[in-house]
Amino acid sequence: MLIVPAPAHAAVGLRVSGTRIVEANGNAFVMRGASHAHTWFTSQTSSFANIKALRANTVRVVLSGGRWTPNSASDVANVVSLCRQNRLICVLENHDTTGYGEQSGAYTLDQAVTYWSGVRSALTGTEDFIVINIGNEPYGNNNVSAWTSATTSAISRMRGLGFQHLLMVDAPNWGQDWQFTMRDNAQAVFNSDAQRNTVFSVHMYGVFDTAAEITAYLNAFQTAGLPLVIGEFGHNHSDGNPDEDTIMAQAQQRGLGYIGWSWSGNGGGVEYLDMVTNFNPAGLTSWGQRIFNGANGIGQTSREATFFGGGGTDTTAPTTPGTPSSANVTSTGATLTWSASTDSGGSGLAGYNVYREQGSTDPLLGQSATNSITLTGLSPSTQYQVYVRARDGANNLSGNSATTTFTTTTGGGPGGGCTAAGTVQGQWSGGYVVQPVTVTNSGSSAITGWTVTFTLPAGHTITGSWGATLTTSGQTVTARNAGYNGNVGAGASTTFGYQAARPGGDTATPGSYTCAAS
Repeated sequence: MLIVPAPAHAAVGLRVSGTRIVEANGNAFVMRGASHAHTWFTSQTSSFANIKALRANTVRVVLSGGRWTPNSASDVANVVSLCRQNRLICVLENHDTTGYGEQSGAYTLDQAVTYWSGVRSALTGTEDFIVINIGNEPYGNNNVSAWTSATTSAISRMRGLGFQHLLMVDAPNWGQDWQFTMRDNAQAVFNSDAQRNTVFSVHMYGVFDTAAEITAYLNAFQTAGLPLVIGEFGHNHSDGNPDEDTIMAQAQQRGLGYIGWSWSGNGGGVEYLDMVTNFNPAGLTSWGQRIFNGANGIGQTSREATFFGGGGTDTTAPTTPGTPSSANVTSTGATLTWSASTDSGGSGLAGYNVYREQGSTDPLLGQSATNSITLTGLSPSTQYQVYVRARDGANNLSGNSATTTFTTTTGGGPGGGCTAAGTVQGQWSGGYVVQPVTVTNSGSSAITGWTVTFTLPAGHTITGSWGATLTTSGQTVTARNAGYNGNVGAGASTTFGYQAARPGGDTATPGSYTCAAS
């Protein structure tokens, strides 16, 4: 039977509108999410709910068609069910194509389309909440000029097979497009889609280590009027130190989606890209804290798709939560609990904001997906008057709860202290990476900040860092905590890392580290 591609105006569900992604009702949708390596961890199905609980509106799901154990149509159907059940837009990606032309065993984009054809039964009618990322990082650094024809062919085959979904295509150069093949050919690729419903995805790691490089790349797509998402990025990588602060700030400013890599389960030397430890949502790493709870992070900027509210716009606020009660008050923290709110507007109860009553401007102290929160980073010997507001998936806020007052205990004393130890992750003739430097609170009470000092061997220089602010004086390096990892509980740890250059043939690395707590 001849299948005639639908005209451009007939796109259903999620679709492209200029530089934006919109839902079927025309509401703009901005991806805020995390990748989940489902194909290697198929039993970790609770990850969908746990990612959602941290306010993500999107999850990018790793699948395989045979390079690894294949994900069958029934498994994909279960993933689709989990996406809908947890009110998540899901970007399903075929990982088989990673590094084609450079990495042994990689599949072609044509083979990826064959996989999608084989699981099409699981995807019928899911255009409102499923995006198909045809192939992950489909070319390494070899023969990247072939990316354009391979990608247009893959799009055409997908449409010929009857797929109506929003399609996502990754850049070559391991997703980072440093030769600008995707950037310079994006218009032709977009035009090749009979439905004009393709979004481009760039992966930002070490290539994007300066604000200038990030803004220039995003500007190119904005000027061209073409849709772009940051389909992967991290706070660190083996190829350099990406500027995650600029990535997230620019994405928020421009209304671009971003998806961080990745929830948990990383190996091969990039374990620091885990957002949580061992798939435990209570074990946020420093990267997890940054992307979910930091400036321009998921917690601050994510909005649930209106599709999950019945396809309309929810303007009904949740009910007002109960008066919070305080417990476990320390010099820098306290635990609050309150009676839960309910939501009848359709978008669902998303969580709670906790504020400090402080005159005309009440600062946000924290956010929680449940009716309890443990506040950290408070000032010792200080009175806090706090209240709670519930929020729903459309970001409507309830009224203010009644306030409660507590006073933190006196800080300082002999209970605070810290130690630091560095691990050389990798080295070569002209440099090395120390990751992690583990900072451990060795005292009996929480600390609110730390400073680590160490000495570089003669001739060595710092070339990059993450998780801390580094300054140098001669060969002495001082590392101070970032804004998101200064609070460390008694016996707990956090990490940072750095990269250094050294004279060729020199094999020395820094030795001892000293730590001071505040």
